[in-house]
Amino acid sequence: MDFETIKNLIGQQLKVDPATITRDSRLMEDLKADSANIMVMIMDLEDQFGITVEDDQIMRMRTVGDVADYIDKVKK
Repeated sequence: MDFETIKNLIGQQLKVDPATITRDSRLMEDLKADSANIMVMIMDLEDQFGITVEDDQIMRMRTVGDVADYIDKVKK
C-alpha cells in the first residue's frame, strides 16, 4: 500500500495540500470532507487500488489512517 498515493488522492479530492495530510488527519473535522466528498474519494480509491469498499466500512473510516489500513487489509 502506498500511503503517498492515498494522501495525493485525498488531497486532490478535498482540495487540501497532501503535505499537510497525516495518518491522524480526520476526514470530516480536519480535512472538511462532507458525505459527497467521501463517496467520490472512495470511488477514486476503489478505481486506483482495484478494490471494493463495503458501505458499512465507509462509515467506520474517520481518519486517513483508517482508509490506509482498510486498503492494506483488503489488498492482501
